[in-house]
Amino acid sequence: MKGRIAGDARWCTHAEVAIDHAFAISFRHDINDKVPVLPRALYDSMTYEIAIRSPDTMSTAQLQIDHQAYESELVEGTAGNPGVDIRTLRARTGAVTYDPGLANTAACRSAITYIDGKNSELLYRGYPISQLATNCTFPEVCYLLLYGELPNRGQKQQFSVDLTYHTLLHEDMKKFFEGFPASAHPMAILSSMISSLSAYYPETGERNEAELNTRRLLAKAKTIAAFAYKKSLGQPFVYPRNDLSYAANLLHMLFAVPSEPYEVLPVSEKALDMLLILHADHEQNCSTSTVRAVASSQANLYASISAGVNALWGPLHGGANQAVVEMLEQIHADGGHHQKYVDKAKDRDDPFRLMGFGHRVYKSYDPRAHIVKETCDRLLDDLGIDDPLLELARKLEETALRDDFFTERGLYPNVDFYSGVMYRALGIPTVMFPLMFALGRLPGWISHFRELREDAESRIWRPRQIYTGPHRREFVPIEQRP
Repeated sequence: MKGRIAGDARWCTHAEVAIDHAFAISFRHDINDKVPVLPRALYDSMTYEIAIRSPDTMSTAQLQIDHQAYESELVEGTAGNPGVDIRTLRARTGAVTYDPGLANTAACRSAITYIDGKNSELLYRGYPISQLATNCTFPEVCYLLLYGELPNRGQKQQFSVDLTYHTLLHEDMKKFFEGFPASAHPMAILSSMISSLSAYYPETGERNEAELNTRRLLAKAKTIAAFAYKKSLGQPFVYPRNDLSYAANLLHMLFAVPSEPYEVLPVSEKALDMLLILHADHEQNCSTSTVRAVASSQANLYASISAGVNALWGPLHGGANQAVVEMLEQIHADGGHHQKYVDKAKDRDDPFRLMGFGHRVYKSYDPRAHIVKETCDRLLDDLGIDDPLLELARKLEETALRDDFFTERGLYPNVDFYSGVMYRALGIPTVMFPLMFALGRLPGWISHFRELREDAESRIWRPRQIYTGPHRREFVPIEQRP
């Protein structure tokens, strides 16, 4: 088998190798290598060619197999990479695409969030994250993600009222919390309790049901989160207050106790509000894609979001800021010699990794990291906290950004690098970090759930595979087995 990929070098920047303005990739005859995924019997005699034409001249891509050309349309959005529509590829050619991790696969069209990794830009419904984090409250951003536009005064007031008056949980649900062991991880409780909401609010097909469930979930999730934390401490639950904002209510339920008054500091309220905004959505990440996959089966909102919580629980996704704080604590306990750990991170034979640096999408500085760093500095100053981990984080960043090893590889601080220090300053323990991430991501998940439900092109998710097991075998009775 032999083949080539050809295209306009000015446009096909995603190709691996450029030779004389054409892109060529050589392949070996091995099903486990990165080869076009086609029936095994075709490999020895097959030749293929993929020609991708500039969208300026023609809106099609062409796949050629054994001199037979197959054209596919290019799907273009308002920004970002165009996509090759391969929905009929298997039916026409017998081939499927092979893309572990789906990093090169667009599974949907979405109008919610856009990331320009090259230019460090994150847009919610077209608005830069820096403008939203500076000028909006978290409920405003929730409204924006859900409905596509920022609310006017009346819409903002009504939406905030709805998120306030739906915070109470059914009293019977307190028995669920009592059934969890004291050692239960808060994410396990959050996932279970969100799923249980479907028992109290089943889908009935009523006219305003989707809107009501959206508000219920956004409001009740923070109460569930606070109750999960109180459960871990053995403290009584603190009920929500209707006179507090979304962020202030969450802080009050987390830290107030019946024996003494608790006042939420405005600086803490603002800092938490900003952190929730920064985590509100981030395109088609692992947990968001999980929500979409489950929702594609027509599962209800609560079941779909519960699945997203479980995906976020994974340490490669929602546990990154916890890993950063644990790394900083390790370095601090070792004398704070940050250069030693920078050198360890550069050593290929050393398993140590510098957590909080680099991102799957951003190839330069994460735009959220700038905001978190500045807010973290102000928060600790306003609270009068002298956290040695913040100073250590600053030194690590300064050292790494002066080192070509990191800059040439696009390893810049991401949002997790400073957010953990901020959560510490707010009094939130590391075990709660993924849960706070989940509360922030909730409006994004719900927005994607709603978008999928309204998408006429949506189908149940059913990926293909490349089978690598044995060929057909005949059954052998146990007496005849070696």
